[in-house]
Amino acid sequence: MSEENYVQQLFADRIGGANFGKETVLYKFEKIKRAKAAAIKAHPDMEVIDLGVGEPDQMADIKVVDVLAEEAARPENRGYADNGIQEYKDAAARYLKTVYGVDIDPVNEVNHAIGSKSALALLPYAFINPGDVTLMTVPGYGVLGTITQWLGGEVVNLPLYEENGFLPDLDALPEDVCKHAKLMYLNYPNNPTGAVATMDFLERVVDFAIKNRILVVYDAAYAALVYDGERPLSFLSVPGAKEVGVEIHSMSKAFNMTGWRLGFVAGNERAVRAFATVKDNNDSGQFKAIQKASIYALDHPEITERICQKYSRRHDMLSQALAGLGFKAKKPRGTFYEYMPIPKGIEGGPQFKTAEDFSQWLLAERLISTVPWDDAGHFIRLSVTFQANGEDEERRVVGEIVRRLSDVRFEF
Repeated sequence: MSEENYVQQLFADRIGGANFGKETVLYKFEKIKRAKAAAIKAHPDMEVIDLGVGEPDQMADIKVVDVLAEEAARPENRGYADNGIQEYKDAAARYLKTVYGVDIDPVNEVNHAIGSKSALALLPYAFINPGDVTLMTVPGYGVLGTITQWLGGEVVNLPLYEENGFLPDLDALPEDVCKHAKLMYLNYPNNPTGAVATMDFLERVVDFAIKNRILVVYDAAYAALVYDGERPLSFLSVPGAKEVGVEIHSMSKAFNMTGWRLGFVAGNERAVRAFATVKDNNDSGQFKAIQKASIYALDHPEITERICQKYSRRHDMLSQALAGLGFKAKKPRGTFYEYMPIPKGIEGGPQFKTAEDFSQWLLAERLISTVPWDDAGHFIRLSVTFQANGEDEERRVVGEIVRRLSDVRFEF
């Protein structure tokens, strides 16, 4: 047996077993990547307008960068951070109080994570046994569900429909599912729909969690990115929420610190302690200088307010432009995403049965990159984090989108 075949037989079933790496099915983002490369090759002189990117288009605030440089030069910051420095936890508690009005014990009710993705990946190890259920909203960010399945658990999807304001219908869950559920993932403001949760809904979530003995994992990565008078809302601000859940915050989206990989888990003391135990066995903590630079960011939420002003302006431009072309486009209340249903087709041209069909057409024929979602209806996600330096360039990009789509008649 060759060395290649020998290793091939060792792969765990959870990632495909002996068939790992042989799967011919392409996943969504790999399809987009390949289609983008093909479009560039076919039209080398044409700019790709990337509305699919899910990360900020600018660097972190220069003062945050300055603090990083200063702290990186200090010898006391060179060592392992383990489960995080207390100063960062203190700053997280101050941030939750200042922005969301939430009181958190900085010693026992918060712990740093190497980004929210890492937190979502590690939490199931503290709770999921074979046969346990994780409730996941779809469309959505599936990391918590993937790890649940790897641990022998089951994922039950909660579809987000437009008619429900893209909030899950908790009453539709069968009793036997609730009986076996341990974790429920919620993410608001929501990726990809841009929907914002209401206090009334979150109060019902707390009641549901208490009744069914479920831990709520609330992904608050976009919580501070809200517009037009909407106030940032924390799940932990709901009475009783700390008894039934944890909330995950990220430095990435609110502070343009995507590549810095830092966030925190806050809420239920026992759940935070369990997360910290699992984390301590998986990593040695984020670089202390990054944590100290992030303290500056957390203590200056006006950084996020400036970012929101830019995204709000871009949302206004893009939603109005798309609505003018006949699309059911509207400015979201939160996130940097717009989520809109696809057209049925093009008059005298192709018909679109799925969002993937339409997204592929936009990329191949108009060099506009988007992300398709076919989980609960057929929608595409567009991000206002496209590359543009200043308002004039933003107008140019949006104007170019209109120009590229104005020569066809869409059927809705």
